[in-house]
Amino acid sequence: MSAYSNAVKEYIDRYKMEVDDSPLIDPHNLAAWAYQNGLHKPSTKTIIDLIAKDIAQLFREEYRTDQYGRRYRAKHAVIKKQGNKTLSLWADMDDVNAPHSHFQKSIAQRRSQIVGDCYQLKTDADVYNDKRKSPEPIQVVLDFTVDVEELQMPFDKAA
Repeated sequence: MSAYSNAVKEYIDRYKMEVDDSPLIDPHNLAAWAYQNGLHKPSTKTIIDLIAKDIAQLFREEYRTDQYGRRYRAKHAVIKKQGNKTLSLWADMDDVNAPHSHFQKSIAQRRSQIVGDCYQLKTDADVYNDKRKSPEPIQVVLDFTVDVEELQMPFDKAA
């Protein structure tokens, strides 16, 4: 674990002792407290990273509607390593100059993220079920075929 992670863990413990010992922690309240108490001093890089994160979130939230009424995400990211730096490169679906390969990679990466999320969700449910020994264990269905078909139903005539 990094020194940064250890420092954050220490001030989380302190926050819980001094401010709120609830098992539910609001990261914004914790961050405000840490900042106000001089425990967390953002660097210029941190500030730039936060602004970039806000911009990426705006990109993620930009949706448009096509001629058939389908709502689609306008901008897509590809995560790329460049030396020891990780880049998040965004392109707009409606930009005719954006390369096809960018969208192939973006969609493949998003699918991998979904698979990873499903794996983790299944693991979390299995561990929860093992720990609680509930007579009604939580079941996780990972076949989304019907769910996706139902969501596409209003657009069947568009395809």
